[in-house]
Amino acid sequence: MKEEQDYIRDIAEIRSMMERSSKFLSLSGWAGIMAGIYGLAGVYIAYSVFHFYPVEIFDSTIGSGGISPNLLNVIVLAVIVLIMAIGTAIFLSHKKAVARGERLWNPTAKRLVVHMAVPLVVGGLLILIMIAKGMIGLIAPFSLLFYGLAIYNASNFTFEEMKILGLTQIGLGLISAYFVQYGILCWALGFGVLHIIYGIYMHYRYEK
Repeated sequence: MKEEQDYIRDIAEIRSMMERSSKFLSLSGWAGIMAGIYGLAGVYIAYSVFHFYPVEIFDSTIGSGGISPNLLNVIVLAVIVLIMAIGTAIFLSHKKAVARGERLWNPTAKRLVVHMAVPLVVGGLLILIMIAKGMIGLIAPFSLLFYGLAIYNASNFTFEEMKILGLTQIGLGLISAYFVQYGILCWALGFGVLHIIYGIYMHYRYEK
């Protein structure tokens, strides 16, 4: 009986080692929670302070008078929120990796970053093109769509639960593309509420 228990334990340890070598498991649930809080704060500022709530796809003022100061402020705000979210994720994931006795920047992490970067960079460039063309109403849908695709790609190298998060973001992007007037609400749900729910779930499942 003892030999059988030792055999089962050895198998479990081998499986754990293989998983650590093929999956990036240092993502922190708190990073998701904080990203959601940053996202909600950003949406609130964009809506209430900069009055960003497109109701149509095209904004005729872009072509004639250039980018409005409020839209420029929203772009800067989005970049700040992104930097804060990424910075927090790196900091908390580094702490988790150290606690697990692992390196944060390993071959699996590199593959994860590359597979996330492709849709994020393409999506970011496409959004800049749409801004230049006055297609302001599609900023929210396309940011959610390409972010969802990036998250779905990343799920192959980390927790499987990220597939659900990615698909949900894609779904919100499609909804907001059809109902442009609800784009700011979908932003709040996708980048705010969903991140907080995901972060809480991951924290209590894997970090408690």
